[in-house]
Amino acid sequence: MSFALYMIGFVIFLAGLAWGASVAGVPTLYIGIGALVLLGIGIFSGVGRTRGKDPS
Repeated sequence: MSFALYMIGFVIFLAGLAWGASVAGVPTLYIGIGALVLLGIGIFSGVGRTRGKDPS
């Protein structure tokens, strides 16, 4: 559940950045590339922050 909340928040953040870049006149291709890179980083960090500790 916490991973889903993390990803929802990150997607909202990413949408805001993409909208701001669009208003600033950044080409759509660069917005798409940046969004994909940031989405990948968001998934990696979300998994790292929300996964449980391995029992040892």
